Amino acid sequence: MASTYTPLGVEKMATGENAGTWGTKTNTNLEIIEQFAGGYTTQAVSDSGDTTLSVSDGSTGATLAHRVIDLTGALTGARNVTIPIDVQQMYVLKNSTTGSQAVTFKYVTGTGSSVAFTGGDTSSKIVYGTGSGSNPNIIDLGFVTTTGTQTLTNKTLTSPIIGTSILDTNGLELALLTATSSAVNEITLANAATGNSPIISATGDDSNVGIQFKTKGTGVIQAEDGGGTVAAVKIAGKETIWIPAVAMYPATSNGCGSLAQTELTAQRPEVKALPFDASSDEYAQFAVAFPKSWNEGTVTFQSFWSCTGTNTGTVCFAMQGVAVSSDDTLDVAMGTAVPNTALAASGTANDLMVNVESGAVTIGGSPAAGDECFFNIFRDVSADDQTADARLLGIKLYFTTDAANDV
Repeated sequence: MASTYTPLGVEKMATGENAGTWGTKTNTNLEIIEQFAGGYTTQAVSDSGDTTLSVSDGSTGATLAHRVIDLTGALTGARNVTIPIDVQQMYVLKNSTTGSQAVTFKYVTGTGSSVAFTGGDTSSKIVYGTGSGSNPNIIDLGFVTTTGTQTLTNKTLTSPIIGTSILDTNGLELALLTATSSAVNEITLANAATGNSPIISATGDDSNVGIQFKTKGTGVIQAEDGGGTVAAVKIAGKETIWIPAVAMYPATSNGCGSLAQTELTAQRPEVKALPFDASSDEYAQFAVAFPKSWNEGTVTFQSFWSCTGTNTGTVCFAMQGVAVSSDDTLDVAMGTAVPNTALAASGTANDLMVNVESGAVTIGGSPAAGDECFFNIFRDVSADDQTADARLLGIKLYFTTDAANDV
């Protein structure tokens, strides 16, 4: 009776056969077993059609009888690598082909499942062939490599260490991560049950932990509501208060003229202003109780004024202030006056003129939350040369906040 062979080429000798060569054949069988237990080989993938891996009965060297197969070759199109329909084996496949073409590992016939390397995928896969029936399957065990691209489904990652970026399905940057040495604070993301909102929380070892959102260039932080309206998120920072002339009053000493209302043309804007003459520094005052979110720092201002004549001389206003807390005396000196840059009148009567923002005005006293701040606003005639009265319509006062609200 003649020898028979397994699908991977191991010779099964019949009783009384191969006298004198049984030892040699047994050694060959052991070498074949060693190949498919742990052997490595390379296989050039044809670029002109399917690459068929065939069994080599009773001899070593058959590619399909190796555990690890490294697929090589330069490809210009998708190619198949096939094995006989009766092979049952577990393989480690490495795709080292070039050309970014798909390579599919499959049975030579049948409609069973196969395993494919997509174009550009040069990873490794652990697969096994069932080799049973007319439509056997080749199954991918989902081997995860350190460099390959894999999809993890229903996998729990406990405290994974992620590098510097997370990519989207196109391989493009979705999120960048920056590590901080000795970090103790972090962000916690929490989902929510029906009727509740997911939460992004600042957590960590510190007792008080905030969250910073930083934009790039002139970008702004935006939010979208449930109705699809997108708007910028207001953040603490530079704010303004409009102080009209009607909120001011002439100082008792060296005061400006009384508030006057002037009609230019019926039903058009009327000028309600305080007049400051050109011969001496004249003063007006106003007071502001800043919101609690004010940082108690310096302020700046712009003056809005007009003239009745055609003189193109310049006008300069200056401002000084002092903060008074509850139970403090009101009889206290103002801080240092700061002028804005003198601005030349247009030469056309009743034009609105707006000086550029002044330098920083340091408020006298010891500003604190809840204070009332008193201000002098005066025309600095030593710094201007306008010959007519300057009618002050109001000032825009700039201040800085450092809290989200006034609670």
